[in-house]
Amino acid sequence: MVNGENERVSLLFMKALVSRGSVDAVSQQMASHPQYLESFLRTQHYILHMDGPLPLPYRHYIAIMAAARHHCNYLVYLHSAQFLRVGGDPLWLQGLEAAPPRLRLLDHINKVLAHQPWLTACSHIQTLLKSGEQCWSLAELVQAVVILAHCHSLCSFVFGCDTDSDFVPLSKSTNGFPPTFWPFDAANGNTNVPQSLATPSEHITRRRVTNSIQFSLFCVMMCFTDSTHFITDPDLCYQEFARREQDHFQVFRVQDYSWEDHGFSLVNRLYSDIGHLLDDRFRSVTTLPSMHSPDLKRAIWNYIHCVLGIRYDDYDYGEVNRLLERDFKLYIKAVACFPDATKTPVCPLSLAPLKPSERIHVNLLIMEARLQAELLYALRAITQYMIA
Repeated sequence: MVNGENERVSLLFMKALVSRGSVDAVSQQMASHPQYLESFLRTQHYILHMDGPLPLPYRHYIAIMAAARHHCNYLVYLHSAQFLRVGGDPLWLQGLEAAPPRLRLLDHINKVLAHQPWLTACSHIQTLLKSGEQCWSLAELVQAVVILAHCHSLCSFVFGCDTDSDFVPLSKSTNGFPPTFWPFDAANGNTNVPQSLATPSEHITRRRVTNSIQFSLFCVMMCFTDSTHFITDPDLCYQEFARREQDHFQVFRVQDYSWEDHGFSLVNRLYSDIGHLLDDRFRSVTTLPSMHSPDLKRAIWNYIHCVLGIRYDDYDYGEVNRLLERDFKLYIKAVACFPDATKTPVCPLSLAPLKPSERIHVNLLIMEARLQAELLYALRAITQYMIA
């Protein structure tokens, strides 16, 4: 069984090497859960590279905008490189002000979803869909929202696993894995494909890349991909969801709008097949073989939704306090709600005895619960717009 899992991981890594020339650090972290990794990579490849309403440079620029909200240098650099690789205009990497007006229109919904998703409203959707020449189509907006939510939640995983602090812009091989992703190499076409996988013509092509082009791209990557250049209103951050009667924020009740009964069908109809891919991710992470009991997994999931304003009427929230120790809850909340502030989150004592794969599983649960929460808020707002 172990050999089978190793072969599965090797195959996934080989596919990544062939398609991207490298195995990124996130995939290496997730490799201890091959079943989930396969589902994750399939979804990510679909939203960033396969057929869809948005052009490829737009997709990676939206990912940059999302990662920048949490100052996630790792993802900002990675998607900046991919943006250039698919033909994106290097000038856009100077910052948000250099991007087309249509992309800048996404800034508000980006920061709301990232920090206070319960504020996502029908009016935000209306503004994007009725902005004259800069308006978005419904299909384009749905793909953009999926990319934003995907990258916001991935920031949680990156910081939860301390990947961002480990990120260094060098093509080094660690622990026997292929070299991690280095944006400069991808930008100039040299994607670190191992010698055994590269053809002679590819070697010749790489040698012909001129120093002037290399220097120009290097300047773009090093000077224009500071995450602060892609955000506005930097002081906006997570705040405690208000549940007092005098506050106007209403609890999002899953009984009224759920992923299974509402979100899945809407997103699948407006962005073909993405609902199935996302659903597979949600199911995969909760069914992974683990030392964590089903009750503990559900407590983690429901606690994250609770701090983001989503409640389940059929769940006893006393289970959260019974199953999750205080330091564990603080860790979960920090990684899920303000990962950029954690930088290097302190591993709670309750996680310390666990194997690395079990700790990674906790971060996968946090990531997927946050992803679903953001999607629920965005899709509910789209639904309200459609029936208004």
